[in-house]
Amino acid sequence: MTKEYVVYVGNKPVMNYVFVALIMFNEGAKEVTIKARGKAISKAVSVAEVVRKRFLPDVTVKSIKTGTEELESEQGRKVNVSTIEIVLARET
Repeated sequence: MTKEYVVYVGNKPVMNYVFVALIMFNEGAKEVTIKARGKAISKAVSVAEVVRKRFLPDVTVKSIKTGTEELESEQGRKVNVSTIEIVLARET
């Protein structure tokens, strides 16, 4: 069984998530998936770009998936929220 490396992006600063991804690659991960939804999508893109451009130039974007999740709001209504999943792969 292979370990799945996933970074869930939320409200913290971009560099927090960048460091988590770097630690995963340093632990030997061949792929790291960055997941976010809603307002955090732009932050997830920034995380992927900072990892690639500033720290690990041998990492490439393997795939990007977008989608929509249906959630229930605090008022009980159904709300559609956009999602993104960016898979970064390290060349060996």
